[in-house]
Amino acid sequence: MPIVVEAYDPQWPVLFAQLADPIRQHLHRHDVTVEHVGSTAIPGLAAKPVIDIDIVVHDVDAIQTIIADLATLGYVHRGDLGIAGREAFYAPQHLPRHHLYLGHHTTPSIRNHLLVRDYLRHHPHAVTAYAALKQQLAQTCNDDVDAYVAGKSQFLADILRTQGMATHDVDAIINQNQPPTYTTLPRP
Repeated sequence: MPIVVEAYDPQWPVLFAQLADPIRQHLHRHDVTVEHVGSTAIPGLAAKPVIDIDIVVHDVDAIQTIIADLATLGYVHRGDLGIAGREAFYAPQHLPRHHLYLGHHTTPSIRNHLLVRDYLRHHPHAVTAYAALKQQLAQTCNDDVDAYVAGKSQFLADILRTQGMATHDVDAIINQNQPPTYTTLPRP
């Protein structure tokens, strides 16, 4: 399926609110925040039309309970998908398409999402540059999502460095965003 990057839609924050409100209400007994992250959270930024949501947990001991609580809303736990400290979920099929992640506020992948979002919200020149990069990658990568993600990594890493993220955390994020390598066995 081709990668589609659309012009910013002012309905994205509205859609986020519709998705986040039931989660917030359901998790009210936990010390969490529900954050709109990713490109749809940045006014004026072109994006793939999928809402990204991070549930930021302040008590690491609550994570397993929150995973169980999300299951009662229809979210299916997928594990960390290779990114330590970040739990991913399949969204209920009746809801608009979105990605839901859960992690402790100190987890590098959660900090990554929040730092990039906050930086872009305050630096319009970076939004323009990032939109151009995303549109160029969407055209050249066609349907190779791994290459698309890898192509954005250096731009995002530069933001994380300016925001003071530790070098080893930035390097780990870059490595996580590289396409997987496969070894093909010769045919018998």
